[in-house]
Amino acid sequence: MSVPLPFRKRSHRDAARQDWIDERLREARIVVADVVHHSDHLVRLACNVLVRHGETPSEREDARLLLIVLDAKSPGRIARARPDREGGR
Repeated sequence: MSVPLPFRKRSHRDAARQDWIDERLREARIVVADVVHHSDHLVRLACNVLVRHGETPSEREDARLLLIVLDAKSPGRIARARPDREGGR
């Protein structure tokens, strides 16, 4: 069993990991802020990062809503991604 986080000494690895996560969040925010100049795939990826790791509930909710808008924009995407099992596929 590992030591709980508040009582564990912060290692160099923990600091490096947090820096990496912060950098990914920053990149995701940049992509979402300039959504017009990025592909839908990249925007979806950025939104998924923000939905899971966003700092505030508002940021997570905005990213979730943008994902809904992107899915509404391309309704055939869901049908292609999930083939109908009853149709023999």
